[in-house]
Amino acid sequence: MLTLQKNTIFVTRPIRKLRGGTQAVLAEASDGHLYVVKFNCNLQGANLPFNEGVGSELYRALNLPAPAWMPVLVKDSFLDKNPCCRMLTVEDSVRPDAGMCFASRYLGEGGDRLLEILPGGSFKRVHNHASFWLAWLVDICAGHTDNRQAIFVEDSTGWLNAVFLDHGHMFGGPHGDEQRHFLASRYLDPRVYQDLASQTIEEFRSTVRQLDADKLWNKIHALPEEWKTASALAAMAQCLNRLSDTQLLRNVFDTMVDAQHQVNQRERKALHAQKRKAAASVLRDGIKPGLDNRDLACA
Repeated sequence: MLTLQKNTIFVTRPIRKLRGGTQAVLAEASDGHLYVVKFNCNLQGANLPFNEGVGSELYRALNLPAPAWMPVLVKDSFLDKNPCCRMLTVEDSVRPDAGMCFASRYLGEGGDRLLEILPGGSFKRVHNHASFWLAWLVDICAGHTDNRQAIFVEDSTGWLNAVFLDHGHMFGGPHGDEQRHFLASRYLDPRVYQDLASQTIEEFRSTVRQLDADKLWNKIHALPEEWKTASALAAMAQCLNRLSDTQLLRNVFDTMVDAQHQVNQRERKALHAQKRKAAASVLRDGIKPGLDNRDLACA
């Protein structure tokens, strides 16, 4: 039986379902805030809540921006009253399990403009573009099996700050047994990976060296017991071992830089070939520079 504390936060009202394989729901909780809630017994795999929570904590421990999160209670009564929260399959729908679920604070709650997809010129406005390199390094060490996801928050001066989210495919994926090529965990648009100064690279190395593994394990121990599968815990331990191996990190980073250099060379050749062709319209109807809050894919 689930033992609840007096300060347990629970989901009170669904707002809408969100796009994505996790079939998350944007919902209001008893503390008055909006959260992106990902249900337990998720169709993607049993390790999803662990990966989301621990991935978020790992990122934050390395000074990488990630939304605040917490376990929130989803009650049977809430699921009974809101069939819109059922997870759809090819043939039918599945009622999520009640219990403590992963929930991240909705980034658009304060009215900030959020962008999911950027046109090429906007990458110059990304304030923390260097963080994508560190995120890629961490994802490789964590066995992330999907592309890195980020949302760009625009401030009052027009600068964009990337916030990293959707960690469910870290640590070998939602089932804990997947292996992918290291390029699989890179952010899809390579234009965000700009050249790095040697000082920035050294700052990254210092940040990883200062990672407090004991503090991170204490946070893991505090997770709901049902989240802590054997495969997830083993994958996390392997991730920390990799992050503590200085020579391995140096080799991984060199491989990343070389791979990105090859991508940049191919893009320059393609751009040169395109310029030699007859001039054509660059912009087409239907391509938007970003998404508003109603269309934001947080899953």
